This record gives sequence, C-alpha cells and structure tokens, in this order.
Amino acid sequence: MVDDASTPPDAAPDAVESLPQAFGALFADLPGLLTDRVHLLALELRRASSALGQMVALGLLAAILFATAWITLWVGLAAAFLAVGLAWPWVVLLVMFVNLSAAVWALLRVKALAPLLALPATLRRMTASDALGRQPEDDSRHG
Repeated sequence: MVDDASTPPDAAPDAVESLPQAFGALFADLPGLLTDRVHLLALELRRASSALGQMVALGLLAAILFATAWITLWVGLAAAFLAVGLAWPWVVLLVMFVNLSAAVWALLRVKALAPLLALPATLRRMTASDALGRQPEDDSRHG
C-alpha cells in the first residue's frame, strides 16, 4: 500500500522504467541498421562492378567496330578497282553504316550504364534522413 501512495496518480509507472529500456533498444538496433546499409552497399557495389564490366566490354566492341569500319573502307576501295559492273560504293557505304551504327549503339549503352557507378540507391538510403529534414526548405524555394 505504501507504493501506491508514493506514486502520483497521473504519472505512468512505466515511464521512468521505459526510458532506459528505450535507450537499450535503440543501441541494440544500431548494429542491425548499420548491417542493412553495409549489405545495401555490398549489393550495389556488385551491380556497379557488373556495369563496369559491361561498359569495358561494350567500349572494346565499339573500338573493334570502328576499326572494322575503317578496314571495310579500304577493302571496299581496293575491291572497287577489281569489281566490274556492280555499284560497289553503295555496298561499301552500307557495310560502313551498319558497323558505325552498331558502334554508336554500344557507346550509348555505355552512357546508359554509367549512372550505376554512382551507387544511387546507397546514396539515397544514406541521405534519406537529411532529405526529410531539408524537404520543407526545398518546397518553399520551389513553390
């Protein structure tokens, strides 16, 4: 009965005990939060390395296709002196157009893969709390 008289009627009895428990739970959750972010970083680094490998391969492909177009030009010129009757310049132009088009496609693909190297999801995740704090300021400047 003495315990009931010492506790004020409007104060929650668990409020004093729950604050240390809340801090304990917060510190217990910190390794999990850090582990999630490190795991995200590892996954995104794996994806970035794959993108970099593709970029290198496509860059080499583009270089080979440009070289092929150059060789085709000279082979076409040599064949022009030997060929009789067929409109060879159009054939050479077609071969060059196909090779150059493929090289341009490869370079555009490299350009599309480049943003993956910046680890966008990790940056968004790591700066999400900052973005929430800055959001009202950004809205007032844009509005």
